[in-house]
Amino acid sequence: MLKTRSGLPRHCTYEVDRYGKRRVRFRRRGVSAYLTGIPWSEAFMRQYAAALEREQGQGLQIGVARTNPGSFSALCVSYYSSTEFRDLKPSSQAERRGVLDRFRADHGHRLYKDLQRVHIRSIVTAKADTPGAANNLLKALRVILNYAVSQDLIPANPALGVKRLRSRNPEGHHTWTEDEIARFQTAHPLNTRAGLALALLLYTGQRRGDIITMGWQHTTKDGRVVVRQRKTGRVVSIPIHPELARALAQAPKTDLTFIKTARDVPFSPMGFTNWFRKMCITAGLPRACSPHGLRKAACRRLAEAGCSANEIAAISGHASLKEVTRYTAAADREHLADQAIARQLRAQNKRRSNLPNIPIRVYPTAKTR
Repeated sequence: MLKTRSGLPRHCTYEVDRYGKRRVRFRRRGVSAYLTGIPWSEAFMRQYAAALEREQGQGLQIGVARTNPGSFSALCVSYYSSTEFRDLKPSSQAERRGVLDRFRADHGHRLYKDLQRVHIRSIVTAKADTPGAANNLLKALRVILNYAVSQDLIPANPALGVKRLRSRNPEGHHTWTEDEIARFQTAHPLNTRAGLALALLLYTGQRRGDIITMGWQHTTKDGRVVVRQRKTGRVVSIPIHPELARALAQAPKTDLTFIKTARDVPFSPMGFTNWFRKMCITAGLPRACSPHGLRKAACRRLAEAGCSANEIAAISGHASLKEVTRYTAAADREHLADQAIARQLRAQNKRRSNLPNIPIRVYPTAKTR
């Protein structure tokens, strides 16, 4: 989802109403609505999605008139108005729509019934230089062609037999090392905005979309952070780490979000990533260091502390234990190997100590002639 210079979603601007209060207004193609709440928060984005749907609903008849029946563009228009698409999170809607609209720009005029597996394989292979983008396109095509099958528009999904491209980085985002964490903390202490951002990412293990909406309203009197994750809808309740408590003690209590931009407004997800990467470069860290890498570092630390996959998932909010295992793949294997051997030795010594004390009889040996 693109954002404006003000840090708001597209088609949104800050306006001062007649009472002198600054508010966020959505305005496009005759649709005008004031959005309440913290920009990019879940409640805010639900209002934004509703306003966007109203705008799309007004322009839908125009879009249908311009698209040829049976074309891929017509299929996209139908899919965007389906409950399957509307049930997605606003951020997921924007991401999927962006992928499909870029595909429509080149192939929207073609008939979706003529789309064969060989065509999809050729289109995906042409993006071999960017395997991540190629796989995202393949995923989106599988979804929308599944929708076409469910509507009896085509007999089978031709994208199902196409293999994903091998990623250049199968482990995904770079997991921060302890040295990189220490270097960032040296350059950005806890009393700085960047230091607070690192503490939130590292000691809660949450995604950037949840970090930028966190505020004092998400803390409890018994020292916990309770937040509903934007991506999964899961509610996680995490004890506040002492280091995070020290960082929060220096944060103002008048704002609804712990972290704000230089313009004193909440961050957008991509705006936060871009700003945080600049803070990493200032600290002399490689470009591979990203906010999501700190989420993986938090999981790695928990794994190295001997936490089970279920315990880690209770903090990170992962729905799949398989995903937790992938996130903790960068755990200190040498440290874990030392722990495993130490446990093995303790078990062996325990077994030996439980053996009965049987005296050993020594038999005389035959004398040699």
